[in-house]
Amino acid sequence: MSEAKAAQLTYEDGARAVELARESVEAYVLQGQREQPGSMRDAFYTRTGAFVRLQSTRGRGRMRGCAGSYRESDQLGHAIVEAAIRAAAGDTGGSELEPKELDSVLVSTYVVSGVTLTNDPVADLELGRHGVAIDHDGHHGWLYPTIPVENGWSKERYLSRVCRKAGLSPTAWQDDNTMVTLIDGQVFRERRDGGSVEQL
Repeated sequence: MSEAKAAQLTYEDGARAVELARESVEAYVLQGQREQPGSMRDAFYTRTGAFVRLQSTRGRGRMRGCAGSYRESDQLGHAIVEAAIRAAAGDTGGSELEPKELDSVLVSTYVVSGVTLTNDPVADLELGRHGVAIDHDGHHGWLYPTIPVENGWSKERYLSRVCRKAGLSPTAWQDDNTMVTLIDGQVFRERRDGGSVEQL
């Protein structure tokens, strides 16, 4: 196992991360503009990965977009803005988010605090805590950490679904040539009742 460490956010930082993601989605959807993080909290200057997930509150709550990266490239504030725009742009949700949907979408952010390359994913994986990325022979896929809990998946099913997303066999995670990365971090999201942001 090899491990890399990154950011750790306070609740206030996490609430601001969600707010920034929401502002970025709205600026993109309503004006076609890229939001600038502006004067950022100290933690937002850390170079780390981040993901933004958009989930509809209508019907069965389908996913409307999810984008981001676990690699340490941008400062956190810019990584959140970029992920929010890509999530709203329809690259991952099938269609671009429309203005009329803004009031019925929940925004969540997943800020990376560390990544672990594992040779024993079933033993090392903690459901609800870890996102998973799979790489094999030029194929790549990943899934958000809350998805297996929301769907009642086992560790094995979660790993299989990441493989399918990568365009691989459901059992590819068992292949010695497959790279399985566990993504550790913090999830903050808007509450369904419109209250304050919650940390999962």
